[in-house]
Amino acid sequence: MTQDIETIGIAELFAPPSPARDRTDARIMAAASGIGFMAIRDFPGDDWLTPVKRAQLLRIFTLADSEKQKLLRWNFDNTRKNFYRGWFPLQPRAISYKEGIDMGPDLADPLRVSASDDPLGEPTPLPAENVLPGWRSAAADYYRAMEIVGNALMRSIARGLGLPERIFDPYFENGISTLRLIRYPLRDANTGAETGGREFSVVHRGETRTIIGGEHADSGFVTLLAQDGVEGLQAKNLAGEWIDVPPENGTLAVNFGQLLERWTGGRVRATRHRVIAPKTVRFSIPFFYEPRVDAEIAPLPWRGAEPFEPFLYGDYLWDSATNFVEMSGIKHLRQPRQSKAS
Repeated sequence: MTQDIETIGIAELFAPPSPARDRTDARIMAAASGIGFMAIRDFPGDDWLTPVKRAQLLRIFTLADSEKQKLLRWNFDNTRKNFYRGWFPLQPRAISYKEGIDMGPDLADPLRVSASDDPLGEPTPLPAENVLPGWRSAAADYYRAMEIVGNALMRSIARGLGLPERIFDPYFENGISTLRLIRYPLRDANTGAETGGREFSVVHRGETRTIIGGEHADSGFVTLLAQDGVEGLQAKNLAGEWIDVPPENGTLAVNFGQLLERWTGGRVRATRHRVIAPKTVRFSIPFFYEPRVDAEIAPLPWRGAEPFEPFLYGDYLWDSATNFVEMSGIKHLRQPRQSKAS
């Protein structure tokens, strides 16, 4: 039997304790421990999830190529000083056929740039105000709204695990959450990629479809994804079947990462997902809710917690994120910062 992705109203997470909030927590925990995917609605900032409001953020893709080039990361222009944040162009031969930009917490608050030389805390290259008037303010507002939702979901997960609801809060103070804006164009047949191979195409509902976002599980904690009303995102359910994640207005698709799965001893599930090509250009706005760089991840305080050697989030993130094609060639630019407990 195909398992569908549930849509959960989460307004009660922002209200005082109540039986209704308990029921919402139970639904969230059931989704997190089951299929590992859900959609959420009814939360502060959900007014962003309309075509008109999303278009404010997606205006960045109207920039001229000369302006996009000013935002490139080091691995695409080694005259740049930004290694981790910034623009990534199309990679014609890669499975994941997309362009976009990764932005950090300085988008929402310029004072949140790290004073250290850690590339995970570097400033984000952003378009000038006169080039894209009002865009930066809109993106900052969206970033702050997603931080609030991420915090509410982590508190709900804590309650669902029987832990103090604020146990995760200190880890995410001064966190380095990433807002990513993505454009998936229709793949140009002349790119030279062998798109007929098994890596590049699948049969979906009797029709051969190109893969434009390779199968993977997110590496971190919680991903909040605003879609643009265009289908294409799929998740693998418990039976190993690929099911569509509905791109409904007014909702965020939510999935959980491998680190949260590990930290919770498998009680929260990191689900594999992919993107198959729709008939038109597709846009996507994921927000990765992340702790601070020096947050030490150690076993949680519950009976039967699986032991592991504590480590720093920044070390884990760099090692995992730099495996993706848009981060290729930068792994050597940051050395691990050893955990105090190691």
